[in-house]
Amino acid sequence: MSAADLPLSVDDIYDAQRRLRGVAASTPVLAHPALDEIAGRTVICKAEALQRTGSFKFRGAYNAMAALSPRERRCGIIGASSGNHAQALALAGHLLSVPVTVVVPHDAPEGKVNGTHTLGADIVAYHRQRDDRDAIVAQLATDRGLAVVPSADARAVIAGAGTVTLELLWQAPILTVILVPVGGGGLAAGTAVAAKHINPRIKVIGVEPASAADTYASLRAGHITELPAVPDTIADGLRHTTPAALPWQINKTLLDDAITVTDAQIVQAMGWAFQHLKVVTEPSGAVALAALAGLNSQPGPVGVILSGGSVDLDAFHRLVATPPPRKEPALA
Repeated sequence: MSAADLPLSVDDIYDAQRRLRGVAASTPVLAHPALDEIAGRTVICKAEALQRTGSFKFRGAYNAMAALSPRERRCGIIGASSGNHAQALALAGHLLSVPVTVVVPHDAPEGKVNGTHTLGADIVAYHRQRDDRDAIVAQLATDRGLAVVPSADARAVIAGAGTVTLELLWQAPILTVILVPVGGGGLAAGTAVAAKHINPRIKVIGVEPASAADTYASLRAGHITELPAVPDTIADGLRHTTPAALPWQINKTLLDDAITVTDAQIVQAMGWAFQHLKVVTEPSGAVALAALAGLNSQPGPVGVILSGGSVDLDAFHRLVATPPPRKEPALA
């Protein structure tokens, strides 16, 4: 599949940027010499942990909801999420006066669930190991007449996520590489479309936890690969067993590579972000930064997307103070 045949164009991302103007925060880029030393090159971090609701997810949720018809907005929307997309949907619904229902795993971080509830969303819990999340969403959507807004598998959501990189490359046009976390793949797909449009020579590299490397495995197999079980990783937002279908169509064409990091490396990166950039990141939000030390790609400045910071104080302190053992090797 050529870039021209992809299910998302840069025009979709520019449309999303217009919808988000004055609504989403234009998050800063941050740098520190210590990170340059770790990577052996200039490092520029896009601090989406400072976005509204604490992650990049707000961009895609708001763009998707704003693009709905008036009738769809009146009926309401439903989505599934481990927390960040849920909070993003809840805030977007609040701003646009759209009723929101979110289907959330039983073990989702309490702070994310509480944040979603505070913003007025209706919460439905499910069990990761026993229940079919997508079936629950589909049934509720049918029963209640709700529009589904997925966390990654929708053009408008991917387009909203792509605005992160439009901003990043406007703020730091010197970049030759971008490191982006990969869960369902929507942020990576939006990043790749935006980056390759602006600079076709830029390298876009996805980063996953070693125990949740479904996109890594799929790229190497040449087709979607499903992990045998729900991954065990501290990066709760990246516990996917298989790439989402629409982002996969983009990522298999435009991603230059995918690499993996251990949970211990993720916690180390959370410490780097806090110590050097004064930014609190959740484990999922620090995954791309964790890849700095082992980055093997073309030389030149590297951009790192710090995708989220939705972590409560106790969890952050516990992780950084007592990091997990280095039990799993990185696959990169």
